[in-house]
Amino acid sequence: MKKMHLLGAAAGLALAAMTGTAMAEYPEKPVTFIVPWPPGDLEDVLTRMIAEEMQNQTGVPAAVVNKPGGGGVVGGVEVATAAPDGYTVGSFVVGIPTIKTMGADAQIAPDALEPVGIFLTYPFLIATKADAPYSTMQELAEHSKANDVRLGHFGYGLEPTLLTFKAMADLGGKFSAEAAFDAVDCSTLSNGDADVINTTAQLVLSCLGDLKVLATITNERTAITPDVPTLGEVVPGLDVTLWNGLFVPKGTPQEVKDKIAAVAQTVIASDAAQEIASTTGALVYWKGAEDSAAQIASDMQMLMGVREALGVTE
Repeated sequence: MKKMHLLGAAAGLALAAMTGTAMAEYPEKPVTFIVPWPPGDLEDVLTRMIAEEMQNQTGVPAAVVNKPGGGGVVGGVEVATAAPDGYTVGSFVVGIPTIKTMGADAQIAPDALEPVGIFLTYPFLIATKADAPYSTMQELAEHSKANDVRLGHFGYGLEPTLLTFKAMADLGGKFSAEAAFDAVDCSTLSNGDADVINTTAQLVLSCLGDLKVLATITNERTAITPDVPTLGEVVPGLDVTLWNGLFVPKGTPQEVKDKIAAVAQTVIASDAAQEIASTTGALVYWKGAEDSAAQIASDMQMLMGVREALGVTE
């Protein structure tokens, strides 16, 4: 709890030090967009487009900095503890403002971040090698009763990982081991680091033909895997969306958030962004701050229930 109070106090002091004049001129110095994962995935690509558009519109440098580590916590904490002035913007998956704020050891306070808007829904997959002796989640669960099955993921506490564990438990199966990777891609399976992975479609597009996709962690079937059921079809009640949005520290002035949102909406409406959507199966759109806050609140409730069901207390 002490960590959370410190985050809130730091944000308040930084806000008090700013003036209305400085905000009216935003941006007047370089803007940093923090992506808490390695380069290459969809949130990284689209956030770089947003940074480039901000620079083009304002003439002020803007760039993406990748800060992987801790299942997104390293980058999340950097944004949560930054001055609320719009010069440090986070590009975060659903788990950062939700799961990573839960538990006694959480390093990010539940109210440390404010959404600017959500712009991406990932086509998230649960996949295995083409020669695996199972082709569905049900068969995987049955196989796991007598065989070791290792899961590779982005972090145990993140939403897709928890949902994968919940689905396996509901189907009567279990994973013998699990491990987190900063990048979960084709090599994670081909190198034998894991038997099953959950990851974004973007990271396995190059080898998708060599994989069996067991389920998608999406609220509807994806364009690139139309014959693969969603996790919610396999286990009712696990219908979810795995989204990514822009976040700023609590207390960031509204006019600054509006400026960031306007730039992002220009990018999302562009042909280039929509082409990314059509070729990857992702959904690229803009959901404003109010609707994003409602989405986060709803996801918080659902994920608290999943954590409780799995006995997760940390």
